[in-house]
Amino acid sequence: MTKNAFLFKWFWYAMALLLVRAVEALVFDPFPLFGVRPMLLPLAAVAAAVLEGPVAGAGFGLGVGLLCSSAWVGEGPLLILSMTVIGALAGAAAQYGVKQGYIGCLLCSAGALAAIDLGRILPRLLNRVTTLVPMLKLAGTEILVSLLFVLPIYLLFRTVYSRVGGTRLM
Repeated sequence: MTKNAFLFKWFWYAMALLLVRAVEALVFDPFPLFGVRPMLLPLAAVAAAVLEGPVAGAGFGLGVGLLCSSAWVGEGPLLILSMTVIGALAGAAAQYGVKQGYIGCLLCSAGALAAIDLGRILPRLLNRVTTLVPMLKLAGTEILVSLLFVLPIYLLFRTVYSRVGGTRLM
């Protein structure tokens, strides 16, 4: 792949990511579903990682982590590292384990969302800010609502992948 083709491909992935962020901010920040805002940015990181593999997934996850930590109020810099690891693991899972497709993306997305919410719950439990049951209800609702958007986000990123020179998809 030439340098121009590489830059062209990642430009369109970035545009798809910005579209996902715009929907997240303009639609779901003011109008939450079932009392929660779906986490769409991690789904975008997983979709790109499933399509592109672990190295590209880690790089895209790093970018998504930077965007998440700046866009989501109250999130720390640990989210940047977390999204990088999630991208790498999702890409590796799609390359070596689950199928590289929608089902693989759905499974990896569920794992990513669970890991993110676990990272949010544990500090609050350890500091005795809240109890476990309400946090699990909130996290479960957030994960289930977010998973409703895996298909449209996967299709968006698969469209980018297929139009700009992706070679891994079967």
